[in-house]
Amino acid sequence: GFFMRGFCPVDYRGRIAYHLSKADYLEVSNMNGRNVFWPAIFIAMIAVGSVSAETVKVTPLEIGAAAPDFSLPGVDGKNYRLADFDKANILVIVFMANHCPTAQAYESRIMQLVTDYKSKGVAVVAISPNDPLAVRLDEMSYSDMGDSLEDMKIRADERKFNFPYLYDGQTQEMSRKYGPVATPHVFIFDKERKLQYTGAVDNAEDPSKIKKSFARDAIDALLEGKEITIKKMKTFGCSVKWADKKNSAQKAFAEWAKEPVDVNLIDANGVREIMKNNSGKLRLVNLWATWCGPCVIEMPELVNINRIYRARAFEMVTISGDVPGKKDDVIKFLKNKQVSCTNYLFNSEDKTELGEALGKDWEGGIPYTVIIKPGGEIIYRNVGVIDKLEVKKVIVGYLGRYYF
Repeated sequence: GFFMRGFCPVDYRGRIAYHLSKADYLEVSNMNGRNVFWPAIFIAMIAVGSVSAETVKVTPLEIGAAAPDFSLPGVDGKNYRLADFDKANILVIVFMANHCPTAQAYESRIMQLVTDYKSKGVAVVAISPNDPLAVRLDEMSYSDMGDSLEDMKIRADERKFNFPYLYDGQTQEMSRKYGPVATPHVFIFDKERKLQYTGAVDNAEDPSKIKKSFARDAIDALLEGKEITIKKMKTFGCSVKWADKKNSAQKAFAEWAKEPVDVNLIDANGVREIMKNNSGKLRLVNLWATWCGPCVIEMPELVNINRIYRARAFEMVTISGDVPGKKDDVIKFLKNKQVSCTNYLFNSEDKTELGEALGKDWEGGIPYTVIIKPGGEIIYRNVGVIDKLEVKKVIVGYLGRYYF
């Protein structure tokens, strides 16, 4: 039989930061996953200093400035200071972030930089400047993880980073001294640890469109004892998430809590249509019930996942297997958990009909979660509490983690 009670088994595209002058920097951020073109008058207001109270103005190190010391934990469990890189003739510091699609697009390039220049006395270290609590959920729609140290450890292990990856999200003291305005942002220091280049790695996020490799050119010039032609170049990427932005992240939860939550009855034919997925979007379907403990446990994670990815070509649908007469209990639960997506309650107590509509692969256990590509192909199926990282990887694997 299907749906037996006894069979209930136990992370916005905030980017684009431009150099306006030596000390003036402008951040233009899109927080809903869409391209935004700000009115010229607003840009002018920012340029003259009329900025949000949440915006932190940082001054990047000037060319010729000495590298400030630091003491930061790495993903390998070690603590790193500036002196740990004394043997290197050239030190390259790259500010990057797990959640940022632009930074993710540069991970392979940074790794290749290490491979190509390590034997020439060039040391490369990456630092995450972001306060993880200042990153909104909807700013993580191109990633499967956030910017915490634990998430950094996972990313470094999965990508097999060949450089130290350090965390400055706790105090951001070191980052404020260096002054990155976006991720990625490169600072290149000579043997005396004087800054010789700052800015973008190259000219294009898409590696197939690279025409100018600013960081490589700077390193080559230093190695050859020549003057660097371009010492500063505009950065582009995700704005640094300073601790001041935690208010924005907190306000987002307050706004999401106000979103309407409803539930509608659905029959077997309606369930079949859901499983066909003709929406044009990647669709996550979760079958649950108010009496199912694991269902109750995992729902908050599903709500977060929906908030992270719904601005892209993604949607979440829940189907309650409670009896139709329990609609009030179902809606009460959904409102309490702030499940503001498309919600249904199966309109029959005949769970055999529900099982047939869901397909032959469902054997009756809940919670039951599937991810369906447009056209009906199921690319993820799980009975029991989901592994949130696994689910995010499936979603990002389909939607993509880069802009290009």
